[in-house]
Amino acid sequence: ERQLVESGGGLVQAGGSLRLACAASGFILDDYAFAWFRQAPGKEREGVSSISSSDGNTYYSDAVKGRIIISSDSAKNTGYLQVNRLKPEDAAGYYCGATLKPGLGEAWTDGWSYFYWGRGTQGSVSA
Repeated sequence: ERQLVESGGGLVQAGGSLRLACAASGFILDDYAFAWFRQAPGKEREGVSSISSSDGNTYYSDAVKGRIIISSDSAKNTGYLQVNRLKPEDAAGYYCGATLKPGLGEAWTDGWSYFYWGRGTQGSVSA
């Protein structure tokens, strides 16, 4: 069975960092483009960051650019997202998704392009 499982969420003080993991099973995560999305209560899901396996390009939303790092560890078949200098508006459920394509280019923010999704992990930020 192919699945993604997120972990690493929790309550972090504003200004701190959050490191999230997305463990893949049943398929090789690095063969496909994968991304992190987040959704806060009452808001739409938004793309945070993505990596293309075809060219290694990384993509970031304007809301988090300069504060996050997306990466993957092929040995662990796991993707990561680190969010630094946390702000209250970063509080959300964070979800990882994987496509069936090696890359999406600038279309990475289209959630419908992702075939596999995890159940999410909650990131909370205290003032």
